[in-house]
Amino acid sequence: QVQLVESGGGLVQAGGSLRLSCAASGYTAISYCMGWFRQAPGKEREGVAAIDSDGITRYADSVKGRFTISKDDANNTLYLQMNNLKPEDTAMYYCAAHKGILGWWLLLRSTNYNYWGQGTQVTVSS
Repeated sequence: QVQLVESGGGLVQAGGSLRLSCAASGYTAISYCMGWFRQAPGKEREGVAAIDSDGITRYADSVKGRFTISKDDANNTLYLQMNNLKPEDTAMYYCAAHKGILGWWLLLRSTNYNYWGQGTQVTVSS
């Protein structure tokens, strides 16, 4: 059974940085696509960044140039480095995994992901 556990969220001022981590277990990293999603109160869950098993990445337009997704397959850990944070980045952030291959145009669709973590809260103050 795949298990995902996020950490690294918190309260930060606008312009600051945070690094989210997602510790994964119960799967073989090379067979999975991984993604970060977020959901703010009253809004739908949206894809933020994703990476496939070959290391191809995709970002939401709203975070391009500010966020970087990476993974450490040896340690089964996914990261999201978030720089120049804005108040509109405030949300619960979730790590997700999809077993198998996804075309790059599908990487940010939450419905394609089978496994989810419990989330970590990110709050950016103005």
